[in-house]
Amino acid sequence: MHRPLVLAAAAALLCAGCSTADPGNRDKPAATSQSESSSDSRSAVRAAVAALREDSAGLRQKIELEGEGQVYGLTVTGGFDFAADKGHLAVDLPGGAIDHSDQVFADGKIYISGAQGIDEDAWGAMPRDRAEAHYLLRAPLNDPEHVLQQIAAMRKISREGEENIQGVRAVRYRGILDHRTVTLRMASDVRTKMNQARDTLGSDLPVFADAWVDGRGRLVQTRLSVNMSGMRSTVTMVLSDIGEPVRVTVPRAADTVPVTEVGGILNG
Repeated sequence: MHRPLVLAAAAALLCAGCSTADPGNRDKPAATSQSESSSDSRSAVRAAVAALREDSAGLRQKIELEGEGQVYGLTVTGGFDFAADKGHLAVDLPGGAIDHSDQVFADGKIYISGAQGIDEDAWGAMPRDRAEAHYLLRAPLNDPEHVLQQIAAMRKISREGEENIQGVRAVRYRGILDHRTVTLRMASDVRTKMNQARDTLGSDLPVFADAWVDGRGRLVQTRLSVNMSGMRSTVTMVLSDIGEPVRVTVPRAADTVPVTEVGGILNG
């Protein structure tokens, strides 16, 4: 089986078939000794997310799928002005049938190039709020605002100590995501499979979330992870150049075509 097909199969299994066996996730959030410290941790994470939503940042996201002894990965890089609701992303999947896609967020729309069904010299355009997620732990068209929304909804948060992130000391907070947050803006068919997985397990899927906050209260890294039946998925987003201007070039109207749905592993 060619590598892209293996990746697609692994992704499909992760989003649809993982309910057939024991979750097998040995990761657990640390116990919090006092409710006050848990409340403080939740406040710290939410404050950091809220601050970033009023600012801008460069970002690099690494998405890893692991199964059957192999790891497959793609990267999302770019810059985003969260306050102005605009940004640009480049998505890369080395060895994929479609190995690169560009995405521009502006004026309430997402412009996509390099996706199946869109001509090489054209951009697909769709309303940002109509984009949907088609895989577990993926954001609709890689929208980083979606990740922030999930991180802000973390539950049972514990303080895990300090770590060095890009040369900066940051406190790591760990929590879990409930079913509603995990399935946020999922396509209806995938949401149905997630509901079936939850019913089979008898509990929410074991999805963990981590947030790293530096001494200035800035969110510098996030991570979402799940490990079920030997299939593991990890989505790590590193934030840098916080506060730096983000310039976006919007495609010309003559170069765009309206689309209602964009699929493929590159597009979440």
